[in-house]
Amino acid sequence: MASKNSAEYYGSFKEISPIRAIAETLMNTHNVRKIDIREAYEMAKKQPGVNITDLPVYPEFVKLHNLPADAKVLDDCHGNIIGRTAKARRFYNRLDASKKNKVEGDLREAIWQMQHYPLVKAEAILGMDQDLMIKATFITTESDVNNVYNWLLNFAPYEQLREQYEKSPKLPIQDIILIAFNEWSKEDDPFYNNVGAPQLALVDEKHNVIVNLGMRYFGERKKGTLTLAWTSGIRIGMAACHGGIKELDFSTCEDPKYHGLGKRSIAFYGLSGTGKSSHTNSHDNAGTMPKGVSKVVLHDDAFQIDLENKLCRVWEPTLFDKTDSRPPDHPDWKYALAVMNHAVINLDGKRVPVGQDARNQNGRALLDRSLLGNYVNRCAFPKALVWLMKDSVLPPVLKLADKHLAIAMGAALMTQRNRAENVTEEELNKLVFEPFANPFRVYELYRDVEAFISVADNGADFYCFNSRGYWKESDDVLEAIPLKTSLTLQTAILLDQLEWEPWDALPGAFIPTRESIEKILPGYYDLYDPAKRGNLEQYQALLKNRFQQRREYLQESDLKEKPELQKAVVDALNLKI
Repeated sequence: MASKNSAEYYGSFKEISPIRAIAETLMNTHNVRKIDIREAYEMAKKQPGVNITDLPVYPEFVKLHNLPADAKVLDDCHGNIIGRTAKARRFYNRLDASKKNKVEGDLREAIWQMQHYPLVKAEAILGMDQDLMIKATFITTESDVNNVYNWLLNFAPYEQLREQYEKSPKLPIQDIILIAFNEWSKEDDPFYNNVGAPQLALVDEKHNVIVNLGMRYFGERKKGTLTLAWTSGIRIGMAACHGGIKELDFSTCEDPKYHGLGKRSIAFYGLSGTGKSSHTNSHDNAGTMPKGVSKVVLHDDAFQIDLENKLCRVWEPTLFDKTDSRPPDHPDWKYALAVMNHAVINLDGKRVPVGQDARNQNGRALLDRSLLGNYVNRCAFPKALVWLMKDSVLPPVLKLADKHLAIAMGAALMTQRNRAENVTEEELNKLVFEPFANPFRVYELYRDVEAFISVADNGADFYCFNSRGYWKESDDVLEAIPLKTSLTLQTAILLDQLEWEPWDALPGAFIPTRESIEKILPGYYDLYDPAKRGNLEQYQALLKNRFQQRREYLQESDLKEKPELQKAVVDALNLKI
């Protein structure tokens, strides 16, 4: 399915928002020059701040996009800001009339300034499956062309998928428009985020427009565009997923006893450091999968669940990864397309990017999806969805058999501050919530809650993995939960090897039975038995506190707009201790 341009989408042009009208006018200005990925690459090599390394671009990608045969990875180095700036976001559709009027005027002024610079635009397709494709246009200054190049790398140049796209039936969704203007000049204004100068990431999700003013970091372009794609999926009844998903085919196993399991998909949702990529990308789950099983990965970061057709579809053909754990000799560099904010060293006479955050934090790379091994553009509806949380009061694995409890735990997916952040003890005890591990949600939370309840109604099972450690004697003295243990539990879930018994503290939640888990992980039951926590009263007090925080968070959320839904998920978080 394909998106619609403004002329196709709007029954009356009075329905178009001023933000989209401004963006559309710029997009159709006669002196905005359209470029393709090859020209963007050649221009980017000359951009200030860009370093041409001696690391070759992944050869298969070079062939696919007809880049020069000797194309090299470009390193785009920024200044003070080397990550996304959430404080710069302003959501147009949440503003009152006065503030909308202000933003519209400031945007018109910014576009007037912008047109004093040489401008370029490029077109991409979001969505690699023919049944879910959205066209996007990115307009910016020539001085920002490396971001155009990276944006075309991250998604798919329109020319690559033109044939599939033009054969697709139309979606009731507008094309996406992205505008960026790094040189935005404006006096200090308390309405905007100011870091030396004002910054604005303006989101109009109802009309599929995003604007970056005074912000040069590529992640603003990537996640801004992807945010509109996720939201478009929500608008047509799908579930948006900031997570990873893989599909296992057990019919290829050497042992025929596994053949009856067929194909099974499992998805993982978690914030940084919870193990999302480790679970998604592991082929044999630390040697616990049966021999001969076949694995394909849809993506390790972003996809959409099509509830009507019971499929999952991918948005991007590449990965945008942190590189703090990848030294110069790491095998992943074979798949490199571009890097950002990397130190470059002379190694044996070659300019080599150093991916270990030597220059600054949050060094990033665009990598071809081939790094994941065999990949697909659509996969089976998930048999299992896993919330990954670093919560010391939770056992290593819970099966969430009650659907409202399952969705409540996803909607109140949490993290914690740590002592390295120099905060008070009171702040340390406060949970930080990121529903469904998606900080890019720009629509009401109840829409995600409704979507994931539909996922449950369509037969998916839900689980929660604790990837921090389980209370042993205190919140600081924990029983370790090794990654191999979690990977083994993942395998056991996929192979139907576990039987479950109620966790007495939380109705609707279950833990593995002694008999089933001891066959797989000897000693597990006694090690992680909730009843055997040291200082049990303190443990139970902290357990109550954390679930009370979950309830309060959902009670204060926009679930208020759906009272029956809110009551169902909040009541599901009631403990029995």
